Amino acid sequence: MKIKVCGMRQQDNIEELAALKPNFIGFIFYEKSPRFVGEELNEEYVKSIPKNIKKVGVFVNANPGYILNMVKKYDLQYAQLHGNEMPDICRSLRQKGVNIIKAFSIDENFNFAMLNNYKSFCDLFLFDTKGDKPGGNGVPFDWKLLSKYDNEKPFFLSGGIDLDNIETIIELSKKMPVYGIDVNSLFETESGVKDIAKLEKLFSLIRVKEQEEAAA
Repeated sequence: MKIKVCGMRQQDNIEELAALKPNFIGFIFYEKSPRFVGEELNEEYVKSIPKNIKKVGVFVNANPGYILNMVKKYDLQYAQLHGNEMPDICRSLRQKGVNIIKAFSIDENFNFAMLNNYKSFCDLFLFDTKGDKPGGNGVPFDWKLLSKYDNEKPFFLSGGIDLDNIETIIELSKKMPVYGIDVNSLFETESGVKDIAKLEKLFSLIRVKEQEEAAA
């Protein structure tokens, strides 16, 4: 199961995280987010992050030209579209060589059938909790709703993931195509600053579990 840590922006904090070798690091390019990268990101440093760590730019209803500029500027491997972007936007960006993660906010009224309109134009889905903000609400949705997911497209699970519920996700991943987890606000000391010690525990839990299952 892949680990994506989102909402990074301070270089020393990013360096500490990179040492843990996450699979993905997320940078938020959404001005209303308390984790908006603003002018903080050093583009040369971000470009130098080891290639085995995939860099993701998170955008909310952004202009496609802006997305392409940021992808190029920071050498991002993925654009995560976290707003109400239509399938055409996903298709257009993907045709220009951008890998797409399309995020969806889940509650009991979510229509999983609509995902069929997107799946051809996305590399991965991401399921987050529907809340007041596009992301970073810090609470999980009812994961039983995922029983309605009848698609083969792998997905990230996001929203309220913490050390207390990671075992439940590991169990869930045995029945569903959970590609990875996306963690953010519950692993912070303040907005945009990650608690590295807490992340170390998370990485250890997941990787030990994987080793146990491989041995079994």
